[in-house]
Amino acid sequence: MPTKSPKDSLTILTDMVLPGETNALNNLFGGELLARMDRACSIAAQRHSSRIVVTASVNHVAFNKAVPVGSVVIVEAKVSRAFNSSMEIYADVWTEDRESGQKTKVNEGIYTFVAVDRTGTPVKVPAIAPETELEQERYDGALRRKQLSLVLSGKMKPVDANELRALFTS
Repeated sequence: MPTKSPKDSLTILTDMVLPGETNALNNLFGGELLARMDRACSIAAQRHSSRIVVTASVNHVAFNKAVPVGSVVIVEAKVSRAFNSSMEIYADVWTEDRESGQKTKVNEGIYTFVAVDRTGTPVKVPAIAPETELEQERYDGALRRKQLSLVLSGKMKPVDANELRALFTS
């Protein structure tokens, strides 16, 4: 199975925020944004694995800035690391000024997807080779995030989380 680049999975979802998708302050509902991010991340995972994929977890979402009604919102998602059958996908969310075209980062999130066959059994996915400094940072951090998740769920003993433990010991 050949190694792939994160850019091979790049997915860009662009949409406008409509009044029915907003809260009482006329800002995009968080759940609406999560759904858009999940769709973009799902497509990125499918592009990387060439398989059916299912959302395993939403590991982190930061709602840093409100997204007002009428905004053009852009979700950019790509695989940051591939493990055995799971993939971590990083999503960056931007708004775009319709007059200047200037983009402002408003949110980000990290999702985990698992590639499965038609019976729902997990299947192996291709490795990934980061190419940019940011891709390398996200790739390196993915193993620590995975180990933290496994420790917190009781599926890994803290003593076995070598990458995570290295953050706290010299």
